[in-house]
Amino acid sequence: VQLQASGGGLVQPGGSLRLSCAASGRTFSTYTMGWFRQAPGKEREFVAAVRLSGGATRYADSVKGRFTISRDNAKNTAHLQINSLNADDTAVYYCATHSGNLITGAMGRTTSYEYWGQGTQVTVSS
Repeated sequence: VQLQASGGGLVQPGGSLRLSCAASGRTFSTYTMGWFRQAPGKEREFVAAVRLSGGATRYADSVKGRFTISRDNAKNTAHLQINSLNADDTAVYYCATHSGNLITGAMGRTTSYEYWGQGTQVTVSS
């Protein structure tokens, strides 16, 4: 499975971006797709995840109300709409996928995902 993340960039505080993650290659009947981020000098942290089958979602507390994850089943793609960006959101954002449905409690663990994309840089700066 190959994952292609896109949509990152430089944005001013308060701005918005829409990240996308497209899965290709070996296909499965369903996926769970997740977004994680890693800021310089920090560990990779969970941001959001969605089950492509059923649409259940989970968010990190730090992004609730600002970030929205969605899916396009026909295209095996997940999107992450990120609003009200601040400097703390500056990081490389990685998408990942698990070949099946993850329970909500497992969505936030990096070890739950077998496949990872290359990351897309989000920089929030004035």
